[in-house]
Amino acid sequence: MKVLVTGACGFIGSYVISNLIDRKIDVVATDMDSGTAKERVWYSKVTFVEYVIDDDFTKDNLFEKFHRPEKVMHFAWKGLPNYKELFHLEENLPKQFEFLKNLIVHGLKDLLVAGTCFEYGMQSGKLSETMPSAPDNPYALAKDRLRQKLEELRQENNFILKWPRLFYLYGKGQNPKALLPQLDQAIERGDSVFNMSKGDQKRDYLPVETMADYLVRIAMQDDVTGIINCCSGKPITILSLVENHLKQSGKKIKLNPGYYPYPDYEPIEFWGDTQKLQAALNSSS
Repeated sequence: MKVLVTGACGFIGSYVISNLIDRKIDVVATDMDSGTAKERVWYSKVTFVEYVIDDDFTKDNLFEKFHRPEKVMHFAWKGLPNYKELFHLEENLPKQFEFLKNLIVHGLKDLLVAGTCFEYGMQSGKLSETMPSAPDNPYALAKDRLRQKLEELRQENNFILKWPRLFYLYGKGQNPKALLPQLDQAIERGDSVFNMSKGDQKRDYLPVETMADYLVRIAMQDDVTGIINCCSGKPITILSLVENHLKQSGKKIKLNPGYYPYPDYEPIEFWGDTQKLQAALNSSS
């Protein structure tokens, strides 16, 4: 089996590729910079195709360009974590759709696209795939509209669509602006105090290695499709996450909860319902 992974050099894409290689799956990887790709441990084990999604989609048969993959796992997306920027709607959305449409109309039959828990908007508590989407920032709106456009495309083209909604994750290689990397940076600088929000917000976290494994297993099966929450299903407070990280790493720093306000683009408490995820994981085993 041949699988194309876009956003190959990104945080999630790199872990997904390593997981696929461990499963002896033939990987075609693509990203905008072959120089960065050559620094990855997996580079010599994949077929790498440099490609920028800003390119003119009318001049290429992308299905042929990427060696006719049986499945595509799509993670490429510019401009994160700037969730409120309009370019997600004005630039990313149309380019992403045309890129994926090109693959589909030329022969792709099985597509997985990374969605986001932000598609649920400000809804609180346990979030289920049966709940209506209610995105309220440009990034989430763009993702949700991309899913809708792909669903419409399925009316004219026969392909499988899997839309895992990713909740929170952490691990080596994460964006340095994320919470735990900022905590580690503060310790490395020798800061005496780490300023943070109150920390009583409840979130749903997975280590990136687990997230990558779930994504690959979702991609490999065809019984469970559509929206699938990709998460732990176990809420944890931000403060507990930070304290657990300090305990596991053996590091110490004084925490200053309440220094920053709550983010205005997410509710105080939310986590994912994992029933559909478990069905997909069971189907892949």
